[in-house]
Amino acid sequence: MADEKAIGKVTHYFDKIEVAAVELSDTLKAGDKIHIKGSSTDFEQTAGSMQIEHETVETAESGQIVGLKVDEPVKENDLVYKVE
Repeated sequence: MADEKAIGKVTHYFDKIEVAAVELSDTLKAGDKIHIKGSSTDFEQTAGSMQIEHETVETAESGQIVGLKVDEPVKENDLVYKVE
């Protein structure tokens, strides 16, 4: 089984555009494999399109809130893990 490291949590989900606002506690780069898990959420995807304040970014750092396009609906307080 792959190692996972908690890197943030979902603070909001924009269902019309399928984007999660994620408050990061570690670095996230486009292309990283992530696992989003919550009470009714559990899926893996590759981090693709990310934005901070409507600007596209390739890397987001701890403490930033990033808009992340997600493959499935998520809920507030779902945890985001980086799959090593």
